[in-house]
Amino acid sequence: MQKREQSKVSGGGVSGGAASPASKRGRPSTNTADSNSSDPIAPNSLLGPTLQIPSSFADQNHKRIVLALQSGLKSEITWALNILSLLSFREKDEIRRDATPLAKIPNLLDSVLQIIDDWRDASRLRTAQIASQSKYFGVSRFENEFKAMGWSKFGSELSKKESLKECWFEEVGFLNLDEEGLMEKQQCAVAASNIVRNFAFMPDNEVIMAQHRHCLETVFQCIEDYNAEDEELVTNALETVVNLAPLLNLQIFSSAKPSYIKITEKHAVQTIMAMLGSSVKAWHCAAAELLGRLIINPDNELFLLPFAPQIYKRLVDLLSLPAVDAQAAAVGALYNLAEVTIDCRLKLADERWAVDRLLKVIKTPHPIPEVCRKAAMILESLVSEPQNKALLLVYENTFAEMLFLEGRHADTFARILYELTSKTNNKVATTRAVWGI
Repeated sequence: MQKREQSKVSGGGVSGGAASPASKRGRPSTNTADSNSSDPIAPNSLLGPTLQIPSSFADQNHKRIVLALQSGLKSEITWALNILSLLSFREKDEIRRDATPLAKIPNLLDSVLQIIDDWRDASRLRTAQIASQSKYFGVSRFENEFKAMGWSKFGSELSKKESLKECWFEEVGFLNLDEEGLMEKQQCAVAASNIVRNFAFMPDNEVIMAQHRHCLETVFQCIEDYNAEDEELVTNALETVVNLAPLLNLQIFSSAKPSYIKITEKHAVQTIMAMLGSSVKAWHCAAAELLGRLIINPDNELFLLPFAPQIYKRLVDLLSLPAVDAQAAAVGALYNLAEVTIDCRLKLADERWAVDRLLKVIKTPHPIPEVCRKAAMILESLVSEPQNKALLLVYENTFAEMLFLEGRHADTFARILYELTSKTNNKVATTRAVWGI
């Protein structure tokens, strides 16, 4: 439990550290703001044009922004989304330190989420309409192609039923959006998802959003429908959950809070597993980082452990990918899992190629030293379990080579060799001079 508490402080993720908060995904990596500047709103050395917004703008106009989002009018919604996109963007060094925590504005977060919900409802309605029309009228793509070439309907005259079908397709109303209207709704939904993602970057918003059931249900539903949804919308939703993960308790899906979309804890984990198995690099890296952060909360273990064998296998597979960010995400997740659960330490040692790939990350080495350090610490965690010694003895010579070749991690491999060759009942020995510690 002591290790878990330390992990809570570090916030999980790939970077780790005893006192640093969990790193945010997708933030610009810039160091151009002058901390000694007398005006915190106007940095001296930002590259390119910068749009400055008065900090009091949101306070003076938050009611108008919320009403514009709820109006249903295209011009008002577009204006509100543009304003929120500007207000919600921040540089890494928090240039606008006195800006209003946007998620704390009454009804603002729900209004932004409603834009995403409206798009999803319209998209599903349109899909259902097309399916029902095709079934009732016998419409097909091939028939449309015949019409485009000027052919009659299979050599017959238009019947009364055909005329009714033409009227059905020409109708454009509330329940039958045309393609242009659907495209506009989709663009608004993507913009709204980007705003929600930006909200998750603000420390003042994290607690509110992590306990906001409507927010979590909406983003998880967007992630679940990754095959049909816009790729940017799915990515924004996934990064939102990753940023909120250190404060996220999956039990919120079975709490007494009002539910907009029925999602269970198991359903949420299955959605994350689908992302972990995705071939899109940004998605499986984010899913690995998300799992590593969720396991820090002991309340989430009950829902993650049933999927443990699949998680370990997929994370070991990510270690074999040439992409360094995939390796970093997998090592970060395995580090947290191994530190928190005995199940991971026992099963990971028995996972094929796991030890070899962790050693490869250290030998290569990975360009981020912290990733190499965590890979070595994972190996030390595996050796600390007596049941794993028989499996890891075959790597004794390799560990000895790493002891003399890897100066940065010599202490870690010295402890690994000591644990590997010591007797079980002599685990708490006071001297370790055998390996030069």
